[in-house]
Amino acid sequence: MNYDPDPNIEAAKAAAKERKKLLPAAGVPPVTKDQASAKPSLLEGISVTDTLTERGVRYGKFSEHADITQALKDVMRDTSNWKRLAPYQKEALEMNAHKIGRILNGDPDHDDSWIDIAGYAQLVADKLRGVER
Repeated sequence: MNYDPDPNIEAAKAAAKERKKLLPAAGVPPVTKDQASAKPSLLEGISVTDTLTERGVRYGKFSEHADITQALKDVMRDTSNWKRLAPYQKEALEMNAHKIGRILNGDPDHDDSWIDIAGYAQLVADKLRGVER
């Protein structure tokens, strides 16, 4: 599908890339309390307001996302099998409802949401096969 990208979404993507540069790479051990007190915060300079603005552009208004997500969760909880699910299965479904809510309310082309959905499903499949993560 060809379309002109939304400049707000493109700005949010750029801001997210900048923030990822400030976070430690995967596999790097977490910072200890002593290290944290000796060094400035990894997130120094990133305000809550900036984060909320970026998320709002990417995922839409929080209250609208909440309405969608809670409706999805209500449907899941009202099924006859809900009580049979293990806590990890319920959590995976609820996290996927959260991600689906973001997709439906915000940028459906943000691949991270889709990857997260696959990840939660993989965690359940792995656990069912005896693999703990």
